Amino acid sequence: MRSLLPAVLAALLSSLVSVSASAQRLECVPCTYDFGSVITGTSVSSSIQLTNASTQALTILSKSEEGSAFSFGNFPLPVTLESWVSVELPVIFAPTATGYTAATLTLISNTSNPILTIDVAGTGTSTAASPQLKISPAKLNFGSVTVGSNTSLQATLTASNAAVTISSDRSTSSEFAIVGLNLPLTIPAGKSIPVTIQFTPGSSGADPAKVGFISNATDSPTLEPVTGTGTAQSSYSVSLSWSGDATAVGYNVLRGKAAAGPFHQINTALDSTTDYTDATVAAGATYYYVTTAVNAQGEQSSYSNVTEAVIPN
Repeated sequence: MRSLLPAVLAALLSSLVSVSASAQRLECVPCTYDFGSVITGTSVSSSIQLTNASTQALTILSKSEEGSAFSFGNFPLPVTLESWVSVELPVIFAPTATGYTAATLTLISNTSNPILTIDVAGTGTSTAASPQLKISPAKLNFGSVTVGSNTSLQATLTASNAAVTISSDRSTSSEFAIVGLNLPLTIPAGKSIPVTIQFTPGSSGADPAKVGFISNATDSPTLEPVTGTGTAQSSYSVSLSWSGDATAVGYNVLRGKAAAGPFHQINTALDSTTDYTDATVAAGATYYYVTTAVNAQGEQSSYSNVTEAVIPN
């Protein structure tokens, strides 16, 4: 997919600058995961979040695992990740014998440190074990959100060993809420459900908190660390527009504080038009924007040219 060449609007000074590449780096969250107790002859799946934590695209070339109890889910290779793009790596634990077992998953990429290892473990049991409720990813970061608005992210709840009944949920901060979950709710053993968590900042500043689920699982409450930063509403905004791509079904808009990045996606959903207004800017700040095009297969283009916007004091 070809790069886009955006033309940035706004009653602001804007200019085009070039992007300089930084060292490629592949990161995992979590890099260590314990599946807990699983009955032999059954299986439980979870996911590891892989992120290209650099300003240059990277490609995951191969994968391997130790031992027969652990395997990868559907994750065809090679796969290319653009800058600051994440993907979920499915991992399956299917014990064939009782007892504790551990393994190392290995990913090879074309980065400066090409080998990424992920440690996994689990315990095979011969009889029904106590139910457990797992949540992934290990934490959620909502980034910066304008006070008075909201944004949502998804997590996944998985029942292990036996069915888990969630009776209630809770949050340590009124700015974070679990939405769309009708309780009580039972998750069958080995099954997963998505859950939506919403961040609505009521004031400026960072707010680290935890959301949790009360259930009949032995590890109840199941907690998810969450964080987000509220930003004050501004009288300024940046209006962006760019030339379209015939193969695109939508576009992502990314923003950074330096011309070389890193850039972070600021649209919460794929933008089907070729324009976007960023109303979360702060007076006196300078921002740099790029866009990417996404096709029907979910493939994302490389970055467009970088555009600068200087916000008046």
